[in-house]
Amino acid sequence: MRRWLAALLLLLSPTLFAQELYMVRSRLSFPEAMTVLQEAIREQGYRISRVQRVDIGLTTFGYKTDKYRVVFFGTLDELRMISDRYPDLVPYFPTKIAIFAEGDETILLAASFAHLRPFFKEAELQRHFDHWEADIRAILERVRTAEQ
Repeated sequence: MRRWLAALLLLLSPTLFAQELYMVRSRLSFPEAMTVLQEAIREQGYRISRVQRVDIGLTTFGYKTDKYRVVFFGTLDELRMISDRYPDLVPYFPTKIAIFAEGDETILLAASFAHLRPFFKEAELQRHFDHWEADIRAILERVRTAEQ
């Protein structure tokens, strides 16, 4: 009986339903997907702070890709707000999306804020998490549905 109760509680856990990672696959080539990604980020109202090459480090570990980047983005006002009100969140910003080639397609990955929500329960911050996640999903969907 206890095992069934434990299993039922686990299945009903809200964190079980939280999506912690967003992933989309695009039929665009890596350069085309990167261009659409950057356009989508800007259209969503964000500024790209930097694009970091990750592939150099990966090749030293034997990976064969030369097309792997992390795109960092945000808004100055939001970054200032986080720094001022929630300094513990600073390491998680700016928001980032990883993009890499896999064969003829391109994969994009972004983390949600599900792992942070239990620790930052303020209603204002939860609304920001909702907004940022919606923007991330919109950006990824724009790249996923872009035509060649």
